[in-house]
Amino acid sequence: MRIGVLSDTHGLLHFIEKAVKVMEPVDLILHAGDVSADADFLREAYNYRVYGVSGNCDTGSEYPGERLIELEGKKILLTHGHGYRVKYGYERLLARAKELFADAVVFGHTHCPENTRVGNVLIFNPGSPALPRCGAGRTFGVLEIRDGDIRGCIMEL
Repeated sequence: MRIGVLSDTHGLLHFIEKAVKVMEPVDLILHAGDVSADADFLREAYNYRVYGVSGNCDTGSEYPGERLIELEGKKILLTHGHGYRVKYGYERLLARAKELFADAVVFGHTHCPENTRVGNVLIFNPGSPALPRCGAGRTFGVLEIRDGDIRGCIMEL
């Protein structure tokens, strides 16, 4: 299974469209917030199954703050990350992932790409295709679940 991952798109649909063209083909898309309405755009414009969460810029959003998604036997915790203070470290985020027995945690908020394994947990932030930070380019991600393993790849526009 191939999963497109976006975060921190901030309503800049042009960059979402570019990212989708590069990441395709995918089976579904995860959107880690800011702006959660962009998840609706992905669903409507591309007819993908899309899982989204709300971020710190999504006041009034009907999206949940986090989701636990099970795909092909792998559990993925999807959150924006601001509630876990990810700009100051991943300890809280990792503790939550372990509490839920998640195999991977997908988040955003920092706009900085991250693709790291801590123990048995993949910590994955696709960065931002719209407003990059940390010296990174305009990035997004792809997760692959294959042969009982989940792996991430950061891609650049």
